Amino acid sequence: MSNCPLCDTEIKQPLTWNSLFLNKEENVCKTCSDQLQFLTGETCSSCCRVLGDDFREGEVCSDCIRWEQDPEWRGILKRNVSLFHYNEFLKETIAKFKYRADYAIAFAFSSYIKSALPKMEFDLLVPIPLSSERLFERGFNQAEALAECAGLNCTDILARIHSEKQSKKSRKERMVITKIFQVKSPDFVIGKNILLLDDIYTTGSTIRNAAKELLLAGASSVHSFTLAR
Repeated sequence: MSNCPLCDTEIKQPLTWNSLFLNKEENVCKTCSDQLQFLTGETCSSCCRVLGDDFREGEVCSDCIRWEQDPEWRGILKRNVSLFHYNEFLKETIAKFKYRADYAIAFAFSSYIKSALPKMEFDLLVPIPLSSERLFERGFNQAEALAECAGLNCTDILARIHSEKQSKKSRKERMVITKIFQVKSPDFVIGKNILLLDDIYTTGSTIRNAAKELLLAGASSVHSFTLAR
């Protein structure tokens, strides 16, 4: 038996064929897992947003269409894949994870990440970095923590210049991007297919900024994976 990293209640493992023969255990209690809302139905082929009739053109959402209409950002990000809706439960969970330094929460998502990432093809898994100031405040990088708890190896290839928290910016301000990343070892990314890892995809500005620097350094392509959309 173990405790749920999200609510600390004891997880009683059901007796199933998986638990008996595959030693497969649940990381999250049923109460919490029921509140994790997977992205289902029709989603944007570019960013994974659930599509509504008034917010799409074909299989692409209007946000992504706007990105692709801008010559500066056209083709920068191949695709983003996300797992969950950024609902109130996940919003509270990620806030606890990031701003209250609850590292153990990363273990809650390890099985979901381990199931999803093998379906994606990439040469390097690169977490979105924090600035040194933000890293000192939090004590860890949440993107790296998600990878580490899922048993995945990351490549520390990006550095972040200190900037205002994205969560404090309006949607319009997020869409106006200034350079906030630099590639530490450009020769290492040449010809590589890179998968960026982060916790949340909001407007896509952070991920596209990182992707742009990697492509300018010689990467072949950049995709991204986030917990929430």
